[in-house]
Amino acid sequence: MFNFAYVSKKERQNAMTRLSVNINKFATLRNSRGGNMPDVKKAAIDCENFGAEGITVHPRPDERHIRYADVRVIRPIVRTEFNIEGNPIPSFIDLVLEVVPDQVTLVPDAHDAITSNAGWDTVRNRDFLTDVCKTFKEKGIRTSIFIDPSPRMAEGAAACGCDRVELYTADYAEEYESGPERALSRYLETAERVRDLGLGLNAGHDLNLINLEYFIRSIPWTAEVSIGHAIVCDALYAGLEKTIRAYLSKIKIF
Repeated sequence: MFNFAYVSKKERQNAMTRLSVNINKFATLRNSRGGNMPDVKKAAIDCENFGAEGITVHPRPDERHIRYADVRVIRPIVRTEFNIEGNPIPSFIDLVLEVVPDQVTLVPDAHDAITSNAGWDTVRNRDFLTDVCKTFKEKGIRTSIFIDPSPRMAEGAAACGCDRVELYTADYAEEYESGPERALSRYLETAERVRDLGLGLNAGHDLNLINLEYFIRSIPWTAEVSIGHAIVCDALYAGLEKTIRAYLSKIKIF
């Protein structure tokens, strides 16, 4: 197993991972029936009241879950931190510049992707990502680039001028049960390189109550985890408030 002695005392003391709840699935459920049940605005308010330290939305062009109109309604009521994820196509860029979230996370998902399934090739797309980061940072928006666990991709992201990267944690989650240390190895290597580069570190995708604590204990300088699908699934049984508090207990461990 991973030796937590390699995590410095200072890093443990400074661990301040925040939980940002992705509310897309509330919108998916609403859209499946029409009307306004569940109300995604109320979902955002409730998540914050129950302890969430951020709200994440990921509008896609087909608006199959969060709609652009939802983003405009939600932005004024978020009291914690508002994060908008998405592929920076022109309409997405315009939306982000209009509502000015605290953070924008650049994700290279295709228009027909069911969910995000890969990080950016930050080397091949350096010029494009550099221009996008510059556009958002000129507006005072923190920029984060979604990457696979690869030190090279972290270095490429730093060259683009972003503030943070978000590690795509699907492989970690898939491999966790067959061996946590092995599942984490590429992520730890990349996270250390991210830290050396002076970037902030976020993580997200398929993190849940089973695998989350090990990730945070191993990489306590993770600034933020964005979780949605698993929270909604757990909340079906435990309720939203108890579920959010359970996730917070997995990251507030130092």
